[in-house]
Formats: sequence, structure tokens, C-alpha cells
Amino acid sequence: MTGLRKYRDLPYIMRMTIAHDPVLSPAAPPPKRARRPLPQVMSLTDAAATRIRAIMANTDRPLAGVRVGVKNGGCAGMEYTLEYAESRQPLDELVEDKGVQVLVDPRAVLFLLGTTMDFEVGKLKSGFVFHNPNQTSACGCGESVAITPAKLDPTGGDAAA
Repeated sequence: MTGLRKYRDLPYIMRMTIAHDPVLSPAAPPPKRARRPLPQVMSLTDAAATRIRAIMANTDRPLAGVRVGVKNGGCAGMEYTLEYAESRQPLDELVEDKGVQVLVDPRAVLFLLGTTMDFEVGKLKSGFVFHNPNQTSACGCGESVAITPAKLDPTGGDAAA
């Protein structure tokens, strides 16, 4: 036997030994770089989390959570929407905060980035209130708002953060 044998000419058992030996085997591919965790689209106050927990406990069917979104309408141009979510849709953004799950409609993500959802009780009304840094104005009745989508920086993060 002259010279070095080619890898494919070696008996199977020797090839397997070389393949599993960290010194003899070719360099392993570098480990995948850990991804930076994405910031949550929105957050909830304690009052909002408590109210969502109460709503979920009083339903007669199992729910995945409450879905939050925006739609065109009202005097100012857009309205916030809330609905029961029986299941999570593939593109829904999941927000887990203070022990509750809120699903964010994928079409609303850029409008809701950085929003804090609160539940306020007043003398004449009670309901969810959205403190949104992307909101530019609201109508006098408080039912609709004007929202500008958040601008993202080139690295994929929120430019405001």
C-alpha cells in the first residue's frame, strides 16, 4: 500500500470512526447565531390584564385569547377592534403579558408598536383604552383615531426604541 488511501476506499467502520472523531473529521459548521428576541408589539396594564382574565373566565366556549386590531372607519380614519379569538391564526402576533394572551392582527402590528392597553372605569363609561405613540389625533367622541404606522430602522428594530 503506497501513499495515503482515499476516504472512500476505507472500510465502513473506519469511515464512521473518522466521521465521529472531532479531531479527524472536517470542521463542524459554526453554530447558528442566537437571534435577538423581538420586542413585544404592545403591553398591558394590570387593570387590562385583570379585565381580560375576567372576560376569558366568563365565556361559554374555550378561547385562545382576545384579538386586537385596527380597521378603517370613524371620523378620524381608524378604529381599534377587539374580538374573541377561538384559535390563533398563523400570522397573529402573540403578546403574553401579566399572565394573559392577546393576539394582534398581523395587519395592525405596525400601527400598534409600542402601545399600552389599559382598562379604565369612569362615572359614565368603562372600557379598554389604548395609549399609542403612533396616534397622531383622535376625534371628539373618542371612538376613532388617526394612526401613522411605526417606522422601522434598517436593522429590523423599532426606530423609536
